[in-house]
Amino acid sequence: MIEKNILFTFLFSTTLFSQGNIEIISLQDAIDIALEKNINIKQSELNLKNSELSKSDAIGNFLPNIGASANHQWNVGRGINVTTNIIEEITTQFSSASASVGLPVYSGSRNVYQLHRANLEILASKYQLEDIKDDVKLFVANSYLQIMFNKEILKVQKSQLEITKEEYKRTKDLIESGIFSPRQIFEIEANLASQEQNVVLAENNLRDAKLNLAQVLLIDNYESFDIADEDFSIPFSDILENSPKEIYEKAKTFRNDIKLAETNISIAEKDINIAKSFRLPSLTSFYSFNTRVSYLDNAPSFNDQLDFNKGQTYGFGLNIPIFQGKAISNNIERSKINLDRLKFQYEQEKLNLENTINQAYNDLVGAIKFYEASNKTVKSLESAFEDASDRFLLGSLNSFDFIQSKQLYEAAVSENIRAKFDYIFRLKVLEFYFGLPLSIPMDN
Repeated sequence: MIEKNILFTFLFSTTLFSQGNIEIISLQDAIDIALEKNINIKQSELNLKNSELSKSDAIGNFLPNIGASANHQWNVGRGINVTTNIIEEITTQFSSASASVGLPVYSGSRNVYQLHRANLEILASKYQLEDIKDDVKLFVANSYLQIMFNKEILKVQKSQLEITKEEYKRTKDLIESGIFSPRQIFEIEANLASQEQNVVLAENNLRDAKLNLAQVLLIDNYESFDIADEDFSIPFSDILENSPKEIYEKAKTFRNDIKLAETNISIAEKDINIAKSFRLPSLTSFYSFNTRVSYLDNAPSFNDQLDFNKGQTYGFGLNIPIFQGKAISNNIERSKINLDRLKFQYEQEKLNLENTINQAYNDLVGAIKFYEASNKTVKSLESAFEDASDRFLLGSLNSFDFIQSKQLYEAAVSENIRAKFDYIFRLKVLEFYFGLPLSIPMDN
């Protein structure tokens, strides 16, 4: 829940362009591609269209039913002459035609309730669609952020590898000059091999992160694209000046999942009204026109027969439900049970939102403290590593202690990068729930 619908706010505009055969994609480009291709979104859009068709059906219930029919038949042998109403031994043929109109007058307000329900169903489908879009944006942003993180780690590992190679060369020179024992080279060689492994591991992690994004974007070849090289600056926000309760109260006013739960309750209330309407009488009006023509030799002309044989029927039909077993009562009770279920679901959604915001608030406080502590750790270990390097080159520090100091510094740098991205993410999570216009600050 904490991550839901958040990282889609990491939106910033850079153009999509190509360098050779590699397509460079910004975060906004990646989100746009995902929104266009995602199957869940397409299915939700179909649900919205289906809801719109339900509204069309509801509107159609107010319209008259109009129909027409025509037939032509042959009568062979003894039968009634439809033009004279006399039984004869005769072969005749005749045609008939009719048209009818039926219009509902009253149906217990069922048609009105169904139209209201259809409008609410469209609204619920829109909220659901937007909720799915937010999830897709989250998946894309998560994958994109992972690529950026692994790129940073790879840069650090490559930089440390170059430093280790340089130290290896210096160590060989010091051994040749007699300052270091030849045994010192073994530990440096082991450290060099370990550093090379770290680079390979970082490259694999970056490759996996790109593969994950490619799968989300439905890109067949993950090597055919890369993300834009963009550096996030460390943002400042006064969001923590608001209490979790204040953030929660504001979040309830615009969250799609909350609005969806509220709309579902309104739909359930309309379902109860519709179910109750079947207990009420219904009134319909009708009108029909018919005529016929015979093809006997002594029959009047075609036009005369159409005029002579025409007839009209009109009136009202009243249907009063008296007893239909338990069907109507049970449907009403089912609708009431469904309403209670959706009310509980609505309360649960609010509880989930409140818990998520409380967790996000605490996570941000922890992320800030951890990032600040990480900065101090990096600075301290950087100074310690520089001092160890100087002492190592002077021969006053053995290779084991030097490598240990170097590894501690490398681990602190990696952890600091992780803390930076975690802090940005947690901050944007909480800003999202407060409804602030969110963006990622960029280094100038």
